[in-house]
Order: sequence, then structure tokens, then C-alpha cells
Amino acid sequence: MSGTLPTLLVGSYTATGGGNATGISMVAGGAADASTAADVRTVAVIDDPSFLAVSGDRVYAVSETVDGSVSAFRRDGSALEHLWDAPSGGDAPCHVQVDPSGTLVVTNYVSGTVTAVSLAAAESHSASVLASDGVVGTHGSDDRVNVPDSAVVTEVLPDVSGPVEDRQEGPHAHQSIATPDGTVLVADLGGDALHEFRITGAPAIERVRVHHLAPGVGPRHLAWYDGDLIVAGELDGRVHRLRRDESGSLVVVASAATFDGEVGGALLSHVEVDEAGRVYVAVRGRDLVVVLDASDGGLTLVGSASSGGVWPRHFARVPGFVLVANQLSDAIAVLPVGDDGVPGEAVAQIPVGTPTCVVPV
Repeated sequence: MSGTLPTLLVGSYTATGGGNATGISMVAGGAADASTAADVRTVAVIDDPSFLAVSGDRVYAVSETVDGSVSAFRRDGSALEHLWDAPSGGDAPCHVQVDPSGTLVVTNYVSGTVTAVSLAAAESHSASVLASDGVVGTHGSDDRVNVPDSAVVTEVLPDVSGPVEDRQEGPHAHQSIATPDGTVLVADLGGDALHEFRITGAPAIERVRVHHLAPGVGPRHLAWYDGDLIVAGELDGRVHRLRRDESGSLVVVASAATFDGEVGGALLSHVEVDEAGRVYVAVRGRDLVVVLDASDGGLTLVGSASSGGVWPRHFARVPGFVLVANQLSDAIAVLPVGDDGVPGEAVAQIPVGTPTCVVPV
């Protein structure tokens, strides 16, 4: 299948986290079936940039390390200019998103914390430093610009646990997502819960409510469709559909398995929904991309396909293709999408060390 891919930014694990990358990679756009010929290069040297968020010409990257951090860059063509850094407020930050509140929301997996960084304050501070000395250092230099403490606020999730002892010994914040109600949901894989906060640009984090899931679900990534929340259960191998009731609580209205048999070492990772209501979810361990139909108000399995590699950590949908970051294959698989939405066999493999996140720009 022919087609053209956009330019991609790729987050990865570096040597710090046992990976093979040297930082954030950029893949030049081009023909979808151009595999090893793809133009791939490192555009920012940073430890374990496992998740990225793009907003306009800004690129934000976590550094998934002990005492983690988040970094901001300005994208100028094929280059990234490092602007500022902020503490992530915990250990092993694994997700970052630009929230409508004007904050950068970072979730820290190991410590079970969520942090909000005021973008206005961070940008203002960075601009003032640049104006005073005329220099913003490249990432990793001694000239790094650290945002003031007043621009950062952190909330600790409740100290709870779940039935999967080796994964749910405590809270594990995995992803945040804005709601249509102006709040933020944080998936707690360790506590089988979705924590709802109201975040302001001050910044400030205010607890709203907690939505509990069944024991052992292990919510990881979330997506919205038609006013309902779609939840990938990392630990139970199922996709769940939640809807607000009259009290404002999110309750499960449908649930579907993504594969037959015991869960074992099969772990769901990323989930997205297209405009037609097709739910895409990646399954590590079984190395699948599974497609479900949510268009009729429920969840029905449509089909599944090989992820084109080993350990599909994340993926991105672009016109005609699903691009899968197969972490243990050191490559992004380019999967064409059929009329039924189910991906076909990979038409290309883009070589990137230990990819964990792929974002079209």
C-alpha cells in the first residue's frame, strides 16, 4: 500500500533505562514503504524521554528517571531548541499532556503523584533568562533554565493497593486526560481508580472525586468517544467503557476482552478511538493491535493484527496507517489500515532505538 507519512517525533528509553536510544528522535516524512531508508536522527539528548506531547511549536518530554523531570523545547523545522526544565514531582514520570487549564500535567508512575506546571510562568521565566543573558543552553548543558518552584504543584495519590501484588503494591499514576467538564482524570494503575481533579493555571490541583474500577483492572491509558470514557485495563486484558451517571460518577456500561485465554503476561498499553467509533488498543506480550467497535454504544471485538514487532508500547494513527512503537524491536512498524479498520501486515520498519512514544507533527 502506498502513501505518505508525516514527520514524526519519537520518545525512547536511553542507556539510563536500559534502552538503545540517545534521546528524542525525529523521523522525516516520506513514502510509507521506505523502511531502512527513512531519515532518522537524534534531535535532543535527554535521559529516557519515554513520553512526548506536542502543542504548536512546543514539544514537551518527560525524563522517566528517579527524581524525574519534564523539559520544554521549541521546534524549528528539523531542530529542537531546549527552553526550560521543571521537576516532575516524583519518580518515573511516564506521561505528559498540555491541559486546557494552561498547565502541563505530568504523571509519575513509581511515586504515584501528579504534577501541574504553569506554562505561562515557565515561559515567562524562560524568556526573562534569555533576555538577561542572551543564551538558552542546549539540553544537558550547565546553562539549563529551571522554572521557579512557584510554577509547580504536586498532588500525591492516596496510598492504596490492588490484588495484583507485584504491580499494585501502591498507587501508580499512569496517564492524565482532560474531561469535557473542565476537569482532569488521572489513571491510577496501582489503585484501580480514576482520580478526578480540577487544575488551574495558578497552578493549583483540587480533588473533585474518585471513580473506582473493579479490582485488578489496572487502568493505564484513556480516550474519549461520544461522551464516554474508554479505558485500557493493563492488568485484566480488557477495554472498558464508562459513562457518567446522574451523580457525576463514571460507571462501566460495557466491557470487552481483547484476546482469548488467560491474561498471563499480556499487558494492554495505549488506546485511541477514531471518528467512526473504532477503538484501537495495543497488547504487549501477545504483540497485537486489537480493534473494537464502540459506535453502537457498547464494545464489540472487530478483529486483531500483529503489531509488526515486539512489545507495542504506543502507537499513532495517521491517514491510512497505524504507526506502532514496538519497544523491544527497536523499530516503528508501519501498518496499513483496511476498510474494516483492522491493520494489515507491516509495509515498513522505521529503525529507532527502544521506541516508547510516536507523535506525528
